[in-house]
Amino acid sequence: MADKDGDGWTECGRGHRHWGLHGASGLLAVHHDDSGVPHVLMQKRSAWSHHGGTWGLPGGARDSHEDAVATALREAREEAALAGERLRVQGVYRDDHGGWAFETVIAESSERLAAVCANGESDELVWLPLGEVAARTLHPGFAETWGALSGAISPETLVLDVANIVGAQAERGWWNDRLGAATRLLESVSVLRLSHPVLAQWYPRMVAVVEGAARGTPDIPGIQVVAAAGSGDDAIVDVVRRAKPWERVLVVTADRGLKERVAELGAETTGPKWLLSQLRG
Repeated sequence: MADKDGDGWTECGRGHRHWGLHGASGLLAVHHDDSGVPHVLMQKRSAWSHHGGTWGLPGGARDSHEDAVATALREAREEAALAGERLRVQGVYRDDHGGWAFETVIAESSERLAAVCANGESDELVWLPLGEVAARTLHPGFAETWGALSGAISPETLVLDVANIVGAQAERGWWNDRLGAATRLLESVSVLRLSHPVLAQWYPRMVAVVEGAARGTPDIPGIQVVAAAGSGDDAIVDVVRRAKPWERVLVVTADRGLKERVAELGAETTGPKWLLSQLRG
């Protein structure tokens, strides 16, 4: 394994020529302004490059030791001097051509990060409002996937009604050790690759609300644990209420009353079976 061992041309199952022996990856950085309008960082490819003069994303060939996220962040740093530590990865969209794939890493930015043409692969880098992207002359591969990508750029928050999920899990003796049951559940969820209708990999912001005897649940990597001072339902409603208007919020609960309350705030709901079936699978 070595840096740049992915550089080179290859042919996919569709008979197309692609750069990247192990596949390729690009970064779709997204920022929502104060009014909720999404802006995406777009790259105009240098005239000498493959499909030069078209607009797409900073990206390139994946090295054999890298995953999609590592490649996208590296390429964005090399091509646009973009600070990856100021981005929050939301998910990965996989465009599989049969034996070769381009993976788009969607990442949220709290601001329009400064981006400059850091090497010779870009002629221009600009933040474009979402509605202006399709008007540009797009790279053919990006144009083919833009419809799916544009529908998956909103930040997503997954809210877990831990008491309800633990109860549905029916772990033997859980009611005698609610703290332990809640902790075990969240540890399992933290390493789970969650399913998503569009993304091959999904990294939502996760908020777990615990109550009663489980209020001492420790911090779990990748999960924000909220200890309800009173009603767990009230705490979940508060989490949903504080979400940004453009965020998609999915609450995992079977509680009918809670479902109605969060639906009034614009959140979606799904039952514990959705989550538990993935843990068992």
